[in-house]
Amino acid sequence: MAVTRLKRKDRRNKTFAKLDVKNLKLATNIELGSRSRQSTKDQLAKNNAVLLKLTTNA
Repeated sequence: MAVTRLKRKDRRNKTFAKLDVKNLKLATNIELGSRSRQSTKDQLAKNNAVLLKLTTNA
């Protein structure tokens, strides 16, 4: 079977599609009761705790 080279536009679309899938996987929301429970040592969780403390004091 001959391997055909993709045109520049198709190569660009292929790489952007790959990046879109990667970004979507990273940006999934963590829902309550989900198997992927957010860690308490996570930087995002620490930031949320600090913000919560500041808003309750204000």
